[in-house]
Amino acid sequence: MAGRGVMYAKMGAVMLKTNHGNHHSVTPSEGELFKRFNPELQKKNLEMRDQRIQNHEEFITQLKEYSKSDKPIWVAAAEAQEKAREQLIKRQVEEQAVQNTMRQEMRAQAQGK
Repeated sequence: MAGRGVMYAKMGAVMLKTNHGNHHSVTPSEGELFKRFNPELQKKNLEMRDQRIQNHEEFITQLKEYSKSDKPIWVAAAEAQEKAREQLIKRQVEEQAVQNTMRQEMRAQAQGK
């Protein structure tokens, strides 16, 4: 009985080892994938790399800020999105008010002439 357990353990180890080895031999590296892109995609990818890195750094920074809160990250993120949306609405209202005052001034100037 113990002989079978050892045999099954050996077979399992061999299967895991070969499966892991096959995975690494079949999966292409990042450089190989990049070389398979057509030249236009390679150029676009290189141009957008800095932007993607910056976006990733901002995302990580936001996650760190959210994690400082006692609340779960998704709750803190939802609150931050709500706050950003409110600020956007406030900014749009202010811009609309500025545009309205400019229109009124232009009308007053047009009527004054």
